[in-house]
Amino acid sequence: MAKVGLREWLAIGGVIASGRLARYGGPGEGPLDRFEKAFSEKFGVKHVLTVSSGTGALISALAASGVGPGDEVLVPAYTWIATAASVLAVGAVPVIVDIDETLTMDPEDIARRITPRTRAILPVHMANMVCDMEAITTLARQNGLMVIEDACQAVGVRYRGQRVGTIGDIGAFSFNQFKNINIGEGGAVASQSDRYFARARMYHDVGELFRGHLDNYNEPSFFGVNFKASQIQGAMLNVQLAKLDPMLGRMRRRHQVMSHILSGSDAFRLGPHNDPQNAVGLHVLFETEGEAKAFAARNRRGVYRVFDSSRHVCTHWTPILEKRAFHPAMNPYGWASADVEYGPDMCARSLDILKRTCRISLGENYPTALMAYLARRMAGRSAQERRFSYAA
Repeated sequence: MAKVGLREWLAIGGVIASGRLARYGGPGEGPLDRFEKAFSEKFGVKHVLTVSSGTGALISALAASGVGPGDEVLVPAYTWIATAASVLAVGAVPVIVDIDETLTMDPEDIARRITPRTRAILPVHMANMVCDMEAITTLARQNGLMVIEDACQAVGVRYRGQRVGTIGDIGAFSFNQFKNINIGEGGAVASQSDRYFARARMYHDVGELFRGHLDNYNEPSFFGVNFKASQIQGAMLNVQLAKLDPMLGRMRRRHQVMSHILSGSDAFRLGPHNDPQNAVGLHVLFETEGEAKAFAARNRRGVYRVFDSSRHVCTHWTPILEKRAFHPAMNPYGWASADVEYGPDMCARSLDILKRTCRISLGENYPTALMAYLARRMAGRSAQERRFSYAA
C-alpha cells in the first residue's frame, strides 16, 4: 500500500483553509478537477470521474454501461466481495468463474460460462496480478459482451504497455488504505467513451440534473445515488498520484530481485504472470496444501497463504451464495430469467489453487537488500548461491 505523510496533511490543510470542501461547492477548478486531468493524462484515458469508493466506482461503471435486471455478469472466484455485490446492486446476477494459476480469471472457464444472458465480463486484476486481457477482450468481441475492468487492486499497473482499467469499455479503481493510491477511501471510473462517462457521472450524483455546467453528451438524465468525492479526497489524491509510478518502479525492481532468487528453490515454483516484464505481484505455488501452510507459518513477515484471506474467496460470500437481498421484492435473483446455482464445489479448481498458493510482499518501502535477504531465506539452501545485483 502507498504511504501517507506530511505532504498529504499539508494538502488537506489548504483545502480546509479555502472553505471549499464539496465537489461542487464553488466556482473554478478544485483539487478533484486537477486530479482527474492528471490521472487522465498519466493513464492515457479520455474521461476520469472520482467517486467515494472503489465499490461506488464498480457500481457506477456497471450502471453506466447499461447492465441491469436479467443480465449475467462473469466475475472471478478470487476477489473482494464488492466485485460480485456491485453486480447485484444494479439488478444483475454474478456468475462465478474459475481463476488459473495467475490468480486471475481463466479465459477458458470464461468461455464455458457464457450464456445468452451474459452481458459483461468483469475481470479483476487481483493483488497487482494482471488478467490475460488479450484473451478476455477477444472473447468479449466474439460474443458481443462488455468488458468492465476491476483495477481496484492494481492501480497504475501495466499490461503490455497499457494501464489496467483503461483496456476494457470502462474501468474502476479504488484508493482505500490497502491500495497503490491510498487516501483512506475513494475510487474512480475511467473510460474512453463519452456516453459511459456521462452516464457514470449522472449515476454518481443524484443532483446531476441541477449541475447546469455539466455536458452530458446528449444523454438523457436519469436519477442516481450519491457517490461524490470531496475536495479533501482530491487534495490527497494529487499528492498520492505523484508517488504512484516511483512506488511501482520500486516494486518492479524488487520483483526482479526476489523472483530471481526464489526461482532457484526446489520447494515451490513461481506463480505465472500474464505480463512478466511489468510484474509487480509475486506468488509461489506448492504441490500440496500442507506445504503452503507450512511455508506461510515459517515466513510470517510479508507472506500469507492466499486461501487464508477468506474474505476474498467466493465460498465465503454468504449473502450472495444464499441469494439474500435487503428486501425480497428487490432481489435480483428473482428477476433473472434462469436460475444461477452456487455451491461449495462450484469453483473447485480455484479453491485448489488458492489453498496451494502463497503471496509474497515485495516490501517496496524497505531496502532491496533486505527483501533479497528474506527471499534467500524463503528459497532455502537450493537457492543460496543465486545472486542478483540490486540497488536500493
